Amino acid sequence: MKMQNKLKVIPLGGLGEIGKNCTVVEYKNEMIMIDCGLTFPDEDMLGVDIVIPDFTYIEENKEKFKGIFITHGHEDHIGAIAYLLKTIDTNVYCSKLTKGLLENKFKEHGLNPNRLKMVNVNNTVKVGNLSAEFIRVSHSIPDSCAIAVKSPIGTILFTGDFKMDFTPIDGEPTDIQKLASLGKKGLLCLFSDSTNVEIEGSSMSEMKVGETFINLFGQAPGRIVVATFASNLHRVQQVIYAAEKYNKKVVLSGRSMINNVKIASNLGYLKIRSNTLIDIKNIKDYSDDQIVILSTGTQGEPLSALTRMANNEHKQVHLNSSDTVILSSSAIPGNEMSINNTINNLTKIGCNIIYNSLAKVHASGHACQEEIKLMHQLTTPKYFIPAHGEPRQLKKHKEIAMDMGMNKENILVGQNGDVFEFTKKSARINGKVQAGNVLVDGSGIGDVGNIVLKDRKHLSEDGLLVVSLTIEKHSQKVLSNPEIVSRGFIYVKENQDLIENSKDIVLRTMKKCQKNDIHAISQIKYQIREALKSYIYNQTGRDPMILPVLTEVESNEY
Repeated sequence: MKMQNKLKVIPLGGLGEIGKNCTVVEYKNEMIMIDCGLTFPDEDMLGVDIVIPDFTYIEENKEKFKGIFITHGHEDHIGAIAYLLKTIDTNVYCSKLTKGLLENKFKEHGLNPNRLKMVNVNNTVKVGNLSAEFIRVSHSIPDSCAIAVKSPIGTILFTGDFKMDFTPIDGEPTDIQKLASLGKKGLLCLFSDSTNVEIEGSSMSEMKVGETFINLFGQAPGRIVVATFASNLHRVQQVIYAAEKYNKKVVLSGRSMINNVKIASNLGYLKIRSNTLIDIKNIKDYSDDQIVILSTGTQGEPLSALTRMANNEHKQVHLNSSDTVILSSSAIPGNEMSINNTINNLTKIGCNIIYNSLAKVHASGHACQEEIKLMHQLTTPKYFIPAHGEPRQLKKHKEIAMDMGMNKENILVGQNGDVFEFTKKSARINGKVQAGNVLVDGSGIGDVGNIVLKDRKHLSEDGLLVVSLTIEKHSQKVLSNPEIVSRGFIYVKENQDLIENSKDIVLRTMKKCQKNDIHAISQIKYQIREALKSYIYNQTGRDPMILPVLTEVESNEY
């Protein structure tokens, strides 16, 4: 019996989570990747900078790997590419703006920029039996695309992040004709964004935000500070349009804002008059009512420009009660406390603060329920995989597809690492590959695991107690009294009784080890740790990390 060829779709990120979007498509001996993003650490990942997908499956099959195809230039879709390319040599196919943003990253990581291949909208890249067509969609950054991957088994559409904005500020709406054409030809599977699936109706057009800016800028008595994501270039354009309408100067604050505006304007994606932007060092040359500051820091990030302004720690900008601060974003789950702290600090200064619940200063870049339904209606897929969302969002997207008449058996809700297997007549989840989080801490990639994070959490909550002891190498006789150092646990000078009693416990434990013929250093450390742990918890109700340090010396050395 002839072996039936199968098409495999394997998400390494983006299922059951927001961010870290990364999906492998595999047919025979050819494999490509759609997006390669990162996510940011949650509150338990102490000291971790970013989180990237586990690329083990790619590395094990690198001879099959033919390229990375990118939907758009946001970090949750491009942020992990540089880390993958340090072990895999392949091409990256993307739009003009995405290429510009990636060139900057490649330079930072010392990667070959020739690996970046620009693809125009509506163009198709063929890689063996697979091809990828780039289809224009609206989002919060220019040059966003859905990608239709075509194979002998059928076509799978990866929507990327999208919305149905029919009045986009760049005049480039989602190409519904092309999407409908895919549907008419017969779409095997839709792999679709679920971020805003719980929100009824349609997302607000970016044009509405521009109208709000024009109204607010006309009323503000002093300086205007607009905080938004540096990657939300459509929003940046709206701020510039409003500033230019009132002949105001625009100051950029925040490294990512400066870099992104420079790249986008050089490539022609931002329209800025020659005299609109001024250096932040020259801000004092203008009156307050002439200044608009475009800043990072919408999520209350500790080192961001807006947070430093709110804490009165910014070198060039000192806010006052005549200033208007506009938070042009929505809160990322988990950042609410940091954002509230920033708003409270701005309130203490006396600024006029405007955010999404007070005025239309933010429009999501993701489709809401009616737009999601339109995507399904246009493409009429045979099978459907809800993606780009947490479990509850994937479940809700499944329910919407069923409400629209889709067969329950044709909707595949999975997890990262699941192997979605397609033939021309069937679809199922068949097996699993290694997938998960790889933590990047400084220059270290993947060397911080659960044990290290557990230790960091322990240290952050309960502090550290270091016990130093010098012993004779052969007899293991104690040669000096123990020294105990506390960090983040207790103040030693005010807890002398606890320290002295702890020293006595260490000495008694050493005698016990000698009596019981325990000579292994690791075992002695364990005995000291357990004896102190019990005593300190009984005395303080706290559980610091206890670190015994034993130094062995020859008796004639001491």
